[in-house]
Amino acid sequence: MKVYDAYKLAIETGIKNDPRPKEEVELVLKNAKEEYEKLPDEKKEFFDQERLWNPYADSRFSWGADLAKEAEAERFMWGIDIGTGEIMLADRLREKGQKISAVAAHHPIGISKTPFPEVMWMQTDMFHDVGIPINIVEGLIKTRMDEVSRNVMGSNYNQPVDAAKLLDVLMFNIHSPADNMVQLYLESLIEKEQPKYLEDVVETLLKEPEFRQASKYNDPPKIMAGGKKNRCGKIIAKMTGGTSGPKEIYEKLAAAGVGTVVGMHFPENHLEEAKKHNINMIISGHMASDSLGINRICDVWEKKGIEVFGCSGFMRFSRN
Repeated sequence: MKVYDAYKLAIETGIKNDPRPKEEVELVLKNAKEEYEKLPDEKKEFFDQERLWNPYADSRFSWGADLAKEAEAERFMWGIDIGTGEIMLADRLREKGQKISAVAAHHPIGISKTPFPEVMWMQTDMFHDVGIPINIVEGLIKTRMDEVSRNVMGSNYNQPVDAAKLLDVLMFNIHSPADNMVQLYLESLIEKEQPKYLEDVVETLLKEPEFRQASKYNDPPKIMAGGKKNRCGKIIAKMTGGTSGPKEIYEKLAAAGVGTVVGMHFPENHLEEAKKHNINMIISGHMASDSLGINRICDVWEKKGIEVFGCSGFMRFSRN
């Protein structure tokens, strides 16, 4: 398999495991195609044509896509956050004789950095599915999306990508497709285990190797709102959709009958809102949760003969 084909396979795997209805994902691609076709010819060169088949603005081939279509995918180095240091590390490892076909990042970088808030729109369907009216969710998410977009506009988005280009290191990132995988995995796990108390949710998470390893690094799953013997009520996992949504969503979740939210991480104002509306909150852990989703992508690659080793927070555990 070629490097670019492996990248496409990761995106396609994310699409198959997207929490939204299939028609909503297809609509994203349809709208992109219509937007492109309406552009005057002189504007089409500025259009990100990967949008025509990839519905995730936060996942892109950062550098070397044409080369990647010819390069064999044998061994990838994947990190949660990839900076110039990790690119230099990859180059140093190659100097020492290690095979590295490409470097994969999880969090958005390069061409996927500034548009990544677009994937937050996924959250509208996710929260609508638990009983919040779609008009309310869309209004809240749009305001938060605009805020996040303003926050990333000043980023030096291409810094590590420029290093990759200078050192001839193929580079891409996979964000929402991997987050979709951990979203589905934890939803299925919670549905299977049916935890009654908050401490049962923590014990359920600790059955997975990523959370056990993170616990050894002093980063175990934590109950942030509620007590160990608080009953969970209706549990939702919030693992995908770009980044944290609006804090106002907790009042709506409480009205919809949600009792417990499990997420990778939450801002302080989310914790305050959850407590205000008597919603239990459990932080599963950022690196552990990201690693679980990434590992589910890596398992698909592994079946194609591609090896992956971790850096920058990623813990590789195979489930094959």
